[in-house]
Amino acid sequence: MRHGIYLPNQGPFADPAVLAELARTAEAAGWDGFFVWDELLPLHAHSEAVAAMLGDSDDAADAMVALAAVAAATERIRFGPLVTAVARLRPEAFAKQTATLDRLSGGRLILGVGLGHPDDQFTAFGIDADLKTRATMVDEFLDLVARLWTGERVDFEGNYYNCVGAALRPTPIQQPRIPIWIGAGGSYRAPRRRAARWDGFAPASEQWPTVVIPPETYAAIAAELQATRSARPFDLVLIGNADATEPTQPSLRQYERHGVNWLLTQALTVADAQTRIRLGPPPPGPPR
Repeated sequence: MRHGIYLPNQGPFADPAVLAELARTAEAAGWDGFFVWDELLPLHAHSEAVAAMLGDSDDAADAMVALAAVAAATERIRFGPLVTAVARLRPEAFAKQTATLDRLSGGRLILGVGLGHPDDQFTAFGIDADLKTRATMVDEFLDLVARLWTGERVDFEGNYYNCVGAALRPTPIQQPRIPIWIGAGGSYRAPRRRAARWDGFAPASEQWPTVVIPPETYAAIAAELQATRSARPFDLVLIGNADATEPTQPSLRQYERHGVNWLLTQALTVADAQTRIRLGPPPPGPPR
């Protein structure tokens, strides 16, 4: 089991210097990963739990710029956005941006991507919020980005994206590509199928951030992924906080038996993040 910290890009975390310092502390304390939300607009209006912890601040950092600060402040820890709603971006710019960030970090970037939520992240800017449309856009987007990362000349014709004979260099350090995790609600089948084509799955409870997906759901997820993906390495991510003082809750070992190999510990205040980070990665106690 590898252990990461999972933080907002909003409220007091909208300051890249704050995130960079927390990442530096996390690396020193022995954490394996450092991940941040990639929300364009604040979530406090959509989640009482988020509003209670982050307040009603409308501040939100650009996740990729903040992660560049994280990359510069650290040497070992893996990091990335979780998740980026790529349907509101341009694939050629994203391919160049992420390749540059991967090179800046010495090959430590992991990309969490998804359809995006809530809808106002799209509708506020005149972007189609239809889920089926966004799903098709995400699939095309990732296919094109993966090809652009090769550095070879790319010809691509899709319903939403096109490329004619373009080559983007330099390529990312990581080969065959920067790892891509698909983030989505844990009960949906289509994201599982999408995740099987890439490098990881980071499901979230529909009651996130207060409820953790139970082990039996991960058992079903793992079985479906194993039936549809190749034998290449694959990450299965649990988002939740470990607390060994609650023995009635399922243990991390139960999740590990179903293939979970990343636990992301989340915090919604800077003080809580500092405390959890300094304690170091949690023991295999029960997540809540």
